Amino acid sequence: MSREKNEEEMRLDPWGVSFVKDYNRLMEEFGIKSIKPLVDIFPQAHRLLRRGIIFGHRDVEIILDAIKKGEEYAVMSGIKPSGDFHLGSKLTAEELIFFQKLSPKAMAFYAIADLEAYADNKIPLSESYKIAVSNVMDLLALGLDPKRVYVYKQSEEIRVLRLAFIFSRGVTYNMMEAIYGEKPFGLYFSALVQAGDILMPQLEDFGGPKPTVVPVGADQDPHIRLTRDLARKYQQDFGFVIPAATFHKLMRDLTGQLKMSKRNPMGMLVLTDPIDVTREKVMNAFTGGRATAEEQRRLGGEPEKCAIFYELLTVHFLEDDQRLEKIYWECKTGERLCGECKKEAWSIIKEWLIKHQEKREKMKDLAITLLEQHTLT
Repeated sequence: MSREKNEEEMRLDPWGVSFVKDYNRLMEEFGIKSIKPLVDIFPQAHRLLRRGIIFGHRDVEIILDAIKKGEEYAVMSGIKPSGDFHLGSKLTAEELIFFQKLSPKAMAFYAIADLEAYADNKIPLSESYKIAVSNVMDLLALGLDPKRVYVYKQSEEIRVLRLAFIFSRGVTYNMMEAIYGEKPFGLYFSALVQAGDILMPQLEDFGGPKPTVVPVGADQDPHIRLTRDLARKYQQDFGFVIPAATFHKLMRDLTGQLKMSKRNPMGMLVLTDPIDVTREKVMNAFTGGRATAEEQRRLGGEPEKCAIFYELLTVHFLEDDQRLEKIYWECKTGERLCGECKKEAWSIIKEWLIKHQEKREKMKDLAITLLEQHTLT
């Protein structure tokens, strides 16, 4: 396949627009393994695993082995504090919480990527802190165990910054450009900082080398590949266990666009949105319906193209597999029209969102405590 054709079908840019048309080709090209053969080995089958949203992995067997043996492992994630939690943030957070809860020996690490927010979005550190408080409130409301998590800001975690500086000796400008394309140098350095984030849980301060898993979207694989290469390069110095990763599919926004963007607020369902605003977004979401009700009754809908069925119900808000399958076939056979489907979806989402917002409002003090317990003085 020519480079031009490949770029038309796949683009992985951690800081820009990414898309993947063929996940099998992605896995083949970059050596990502299918997670499907391992789903039944997990102690619990999260809906994201059952439904194939988490589609691939790198060496997640080391985590499953640690769980089986009752050994310690780390799960690492983070957020760029550039705005309130949206559905993409929720997806990765749920995966972090899932791995934390799989074993009492699991320790979670959560980075507030304020340096990346500065390099990529020019957000001052003082402003990103306020956003981070809101982000951690959502994370706690989603179910994170605060007793088994280390939350920190990149700008104030000297161990991460030290690792990033050490790793800078192991890369060249040409290498970074080959991985990420031509980018501002600050983004290249933020990638090294993220490698420090991922490998910090294995330092002696946190108990030494251990299996570590990083749940990410497919667009973040360049960071995973860079970090795994650096872990190998510095394995003799630090004893690193090569970090594992799981990969979820990229989600469209509610209007059917390839990636959620703040430039299109109607495409983003934000967890702090007022209920009436969220309802408007849901009721105006892109569907897989036909041009007319008569045509839909005759031909059936296309739930695979529908943001209501896929992005909202399948990925995020409907846990009941049988109910989900019923909705799918009612749409596919023309028994269900888009209007009634949106109403049902909204009743599910509204109930979830009200409960979540009530929970998060109680989490502010704890969020501040978690953020400030590792603040430099």
